[in-house]
Amino acid sequence: MPMPTDFDADHKVSAPSGVDSSPNTSIEDQTLLLLARLMEGGQEDEDTCKELNKLTKMLDGDSSDPTRSPEPHKPINELLDTDCVETILGYLDMRQSPTVRGYATLTTSAYLKAAGDRGVKELSSFFHLTVGKGTYDDFILAFSVAASLFPVVPDVIAELFLKEGFVVSLGPLMKRKWKSKKVEQAALEMLNAACMHSACRESIKKYCMEWLDEIVNDVPPTSLDVSSPERHHVAEDGAIQQRIHSPEVRHLAAVVLAKLQAVPFAPRAGEDDKVQPAITSIEELSDMFKNMLSDKASQHSSIEGLAYASLQPKVKEKLAADGNFLKELINALGNAPAKSPETYGALTTIVNLTSYQPALTEEQKRMTQLKAYANASKSSKPNPLNDDEHVQKRCQAIFEAGAIPVLVTHSQHGSAASLMLVVLIVFSLSKNPKIRGQMAQQGAVKLLLHAYSVFPTDNVAARRTTAHALARILISTNPQHVFGGSNPLSMTSAIRPLLLLLSDDPTVEHRDLLPVFESLLALTNLASTDDTARNPIICIAFPQIEELLLSNNKLVTRATVELICNLMQAPEGVAKFADGGKQASHRMHILLALTDSEDYDTRRAAGGAMASLTEWDTAVNAILERDRGVPLLLQLCKEDEEELRHRGVVCILNVVSAPAKVGEWGVKKVKEAGGLDALKECLKKSRSQDVLEITVEALKRLLDDETSGPALLEG
Repeated sequence: MPMPTDFDADHKVSAPSGVDSSPNTSIEDQTLLLLARLMEGGQEDEDTCKELNKLTKMLDGDSSDPTRSPEPHKPINELLDTDCVETILGYLDMRQSPTVRGYATLTTSAYLKAAGDRGVKELSSFFHLTVGKGTYDDFILAFSVAASLFPVVPDVIAELFLKEGFVVSLGPLMKRKWKSKKVEQAALEMLNAACMHSACRESIKKYCMEWLDEIVNDVPPTSLDVSSPERHHVAEDGAIQQRIHSPEVRHLAAVVLAKLQAVPFAPRAGEDDKVQPAITSIEELSDMFKNMLSDKASQHSSIEGLAYASLQPKVKEKLAADGNFLKELINALGNAPAKSPETYGALTTIVNLTSYQPALTEEQKRMTQLKAYANASKSSKPNPLNDDEHVQKRCQAIFEAGAIPVLVTHSQHGSAASLMLVVLIVFSLSKNPKIRGQMAQQGAVKLLLHAYSVFPTDNVAARRTTAHALARILISTNPQHVFGGSNPLSMTSAIRPLLLLLSDDPTVEHRDLLPVFESLLALTNLASTDDTARNPIICIAFPQIEELLLSNNKLVTRATVELICNLMQAPEGVAKFADGGKQASHRMHILLALTDSEDYDTRRAAGGAMASLTEWDTAVNAILERDRGVPLLLQLCKEDEEELRHRGVVCILNVVSAPAKVGEWGVKKVKEAGGLDALKECLKKSRSQDVLEITVEALKRLLDDETSGPALLEG
């Protein structure tokens, strides 16, 4: 299908009364005068565009109650009779300037929307009558109209396109002795646009492949290579030329062939599934597009063709292995205007090269296998060139070609559609931990935060993908380097996107816990800085974090405990476990239980959180209130790993050192739970000077004897 353009991005609807606002001229008279000027023609393109824009605004404004003028008048779309419609459609002729065609497309779209079925009938009648006349000019006009309006009213144009005999006759029509290069180009533009519609694409593939192949391959190097019997007249603005296809025509034919081969053909039940074989392979077409990329005149077709050819795994590998081509593609993207087809096509090509295959659950894998068995004609094995290893190499190549700075620039001025492509590319690149730091240095975090702020809240998929890419980068970078110093980015601006990932994704049936896990890691990294990061996390997301503590997934539980460990550095975090309430008591119960987890990293993080918590006497009191509180802390002191023993003895020292009655109670509970033996065992196992000193200090507190420590050390 043709690449989208944001031609109408700045178009605003206004009431028809805003046009030619003469106090003595009715809306109907204003419209008729405007139509008369358009029908008269002969104006400069700039004036024509202004008139078309006025008519578009009038039609749009008159089509809805809120913007319709209160002045009684006949509906503006009804003032456009058949001659007026033909005039507007005439401005879609490929021989008009691209700007005029763009404005005429908007006007036609507004008319069809306002006129409804009557507009469709006018369009259909125009197309049939114009094709029926059979002259070169009429063919050019009819094909141009179809090409321009396929994206606007695809089903309407497809019905005209698929009328019996139309597509079948195109090839023979174009291969007549008397032929026009302009007619051929107009027909190819129509086929190019028609590829967006599956039924039209199938029809083209059945009946036009031979003709398209001939155009792409039948290129004599010089006029001497064309034997005299094969020289035919060509009607081209009155000139007599040899029958040699123009570069524009060849490039268009190549693009259409690429679209036909890139998208699999699935014949419908009961239809003839015989398809003309293509002489030119998709790999050969991709080579052609690569060579065209350096030519400014053919760059548009090159990029559009690459956007489709790069869907094929072999082409992906070939393109990604060519470093010079990748730099040329990135350079073309950098020079392409914002919101242009070239921008969208280049981004699409890069997305194709960098996209990983979606991760499947076991159930989804079984369903895929069952579908493959049901359709035995297709291989059930995925293409190995699409596996993670190959994709990561392609991503590395794209990164090394200098993609990130160009993507950052385009993210500031592009359309919503192109911004989504930019985010998808960054998301794929961010999967490689080795380049995340460099991505952050080159502006990827700024890009993602901007994208997250631009995407509307109802575009859940876009916002979650953006947040996931952000999480990956923030896992592997120092937050102070990304947000500190003279950097204008605020650390708190990254928190809300990350917190979005902690909630369920409403757009999918099976919850993917990888975004949750990676978001928790990124939040943990941010929470390692200071309370300006910790407090918003605690304030906004603590209920979600608390729920994730009970996750059935070991990695999610571990990451959640590690985050809580860092949040305990803030008084607000401590209060969640030690404010004396029932909820705090329940949280303390869970965190204590996790110090006895089977997972080493989870025990270590839970021990670290308890070491911070026990610095507060209210937290110590909450631990002492639980029968298993002190025994669980002493169990840490007897662990084989030094890090865990370190955390355990810090907790015990804090418990027995608590002020007033809490400390007295702590000493009693530790002694009753066998604290002396546990600490002696810790002394025997430990080699760290810190652990030894803390253990001795705890023993002193228990025995209330300053000389017992050295004796124990000697023992």
